[in-house]
Amino acid sequence: MAPAAMAFQALTFSPLHLPATRRRARVLAVAADQTPPPPQASPSEPANSPSRLLRELAQRKKAVSPKKKHPPRRFILKPPLDDERLTQRFLNSPQLSLKSLPLLSSCLPSSPLSAADRTWMDEYLLEAKQALGYPLAPSETLGEGDDCPARHFDVLLYLAFQHLDPSSERTRTRHVRNGHSRLWFLGQFVLELAFCEFFLQRYPRESPGPMRERVFALIGKKMLPKWIKAASLHNLVFPYDDLDKMIRKDREPPTKAVFWALFGAIYLCFGMPEVYRVLFEAFGMDPEEESCQPKLRRQLEDVDYVSVEFEKRQLAWQDVAAYRPPADALFAHPRLFRACVPPGMHRFRGNIWDFDNRPKIMNILGYPLPANDKIPEITEARNIELGLGLQLCFMHPSKYKFEHPRFCFERLEYVGQKIQDLVLAERLLMKHLDAPGRWLSEKHRRLLMNKYCGRYLRDKHLHHYIIYGETVQDRFEHNRRLRNPSTTAVQQAIHGLSYCVYGKPDVRRLMFEVFDFEQVQPKAV
Repeated sequence: MAPAAMAFQALTFSPLHLPATRRRARVLAVAADQTPPPPQASPSEPANSPSRLLRELAQRKKAVSPKKKHPPRRFILKPPLDDERLTQRFLNSPQLSLKSLPLLSSCLPSSPLSAADRTWMDEYLLEAKQALGYPLAPSETLGEGDDCPARHFDVLLYLAFQHLDPSSERTRTRHVRNGHSRLWFLGQFVLELAFCEFFLQRYPRESPGPMRERVFALIGKKMLPKWIKAASLHNLVFPYDDLDKMIRKDREPPTKAVFWALFGAIYLCFGMPEVYRVLFEAFGMDPEEESCQPKLRRQLEDVDYVSVEFEKRQLAWQDVAAYRPPADALFAHPRLFRACVPPGMHRFRGNIWDFDNRPKIMNILGYPLPANDKIPEITEARNIELGLGLQLCFMHPSKYKFEHPRFCFERLEYVGQKIQDLVLAERLLMKHLDAPGRWLSEKHRRLLMNKYCGRYLRDKHLHHYIIYGETVQDRFEHNRRLRNPSTTAVQQAIHGLSYCVYGKPDVRRLMFEVFDFEQVQPKAV
């Protein structure tokens, strides 16, 4: 052990010699404590006295406290208006000025236009009217009395162009912001119904799938900037920006809102024929354009006849816009009925379903409605056609579609979807006068969800009468995932038939009285 211990004691620790270059260290930065030194306590006061602590706290706050952030003004609650001021506000509102035009009145601004609004109208409204092909005279000079809807066109046209611009104080005021959003809420459904009626009559043998593609290719949000520029309205929508240089997310939402609101205003003041004129003349839309054609698909051969008025030539938009049903017409929209219900449906007249189920369905729906026809044969013919239309509403595609493509509810379902959208939109606008369009849009979507449409039909026990093909009968009747979409489609087809035969008032009756879409009627216990 001794030699090892002696060897350990003999070890010496000499300092490590580094190269001269490594030993030289350069100081690049110095970290300094920014906290201010605590104030020196006077010798007379103790170290933990309250006054010294308060002085030190105040000094610290002065040095490190950040700026206070106040909440934005819109979140500061205001006291409610007293009864007198609230009454005055309602009495001065343009929305309550028209008793004979409730829908148009509900889309007017909630308070009178300000000087800033009038300034914009004086400066830009003539340009908009000229681009759309309207007379330049003030709209107040049109017609006689306030009951003429066209007299309010200037105000609604002004609101249509006021998309929400964060840099503009004028478009952020409540009456302008809500007025514009309510117009675009209505306008989107007006456009959908207009194209639905037009394409159903223009292509009497086509199924709704290709038609929806045509509509999307014409008025999808990607195409709307092109149409706004074609009508020379882009300078009114984007006065300070070049439309071609803007990115899509900045360009498309304002263009979509203005385009929809524009057609909401035109529909309220001039009706559906003027919607067609502006679409195809002012904006120059062409349904035969190459980019608007549906994708190629395997078409089922259609061997059945179409109505005589569709055989000779393809209808143009002028034919649809200028059409007026004759005085002794069987239906409210006779040509649309002929486009949806093929003449060959008469082969089903008097079959077992017609004898057994049709009277029960007509009894539940309240059909036929009382009519004031001078000739009894007209009433009888209408009721026969109504019965055939109802049979078509309950005819599922699995039954006859592959041999006879139009012997199913698809075309009536397409009309029904669009007319129920428009009817409910009008109802919500008249019911909620102060609601903005975005809130109305959400409520509209919740009320018309597909699962609810089918549920209301099933509540009336009408789903037992749907005519399925023999191969799929058991699957559809006992599988909820298959059954629910088909009951929804039948519900929408019934609305489409009621629109074609009796017009929009009957769709309202079915939706809000028979099926109770708003769920406000008392339920049987």
